[in-house]
Amino acid sequence: MDICITMLRGINMTGHNTIKMTGLANMFRQLGYTDAETYIQSGNIVFTCFNGYSEDASSGIRKAILSEFSLNIAVITRTKNQMKKIISANPYLEEPGFDPSKMAVLFLETKPSDSQVLRVADIDYPPDKFHINGSEIYVYCPNGFGKTKLYTNFFEAKMKVTGTARNWRTVNKLLEMAEKKECDLEKI
Repeated sequence: MDICITMLRGINMTGHNTIKMTGLANMFRQLGYTDAETYIQSGNIVFTCFNGYSEDASSGIRKAILSEFSLNIAVITRTKNQMKKIISANPYLEEPGFDPSKMAVLFLETKPSDSQVLRVADIDYPPDKFHINGSEIYVYCPNGFGKTKLYTNFFEAKMKVTGTARNWRTVNKLLEMAEKKECDLEKI
């Protein structure tokens, strides 16, 4: 059994790829994830995967979204334990004056190859910074995200990857929800 967190790419943004969260939660329940719980309107779902976590979870969910909502979008899933490691690996937490509201994580569908990482290795847009760790890109923009070049579309174009970004608050909230779900299951 794993507690999983699925994040959808580009949902409910300026009238595009619209999915009501109640409909999304219902679709997850139809897939057998009976405790699926959504968070905000950008396509975040926390659920229990009783058959164990598998790379196939994202693939099955993606097919169901295509069938149910006629949307072909990226679906990225991490386990609770993976999310916990992602949070603790943030290289900017000890940054002097760290402001969590200026932090985001880009979750990639797959781990980039060395050649994909090299495509952005020399990029430098101070004061904005990024760090690639496995299938995640940590992005810290001390002056905010309003004018930064370092966001999802930038990395997708340069590295030829697919991903979805979540701000630091959302990342932590999703872990909190997953931990609560695990505690609730242990009480049963």
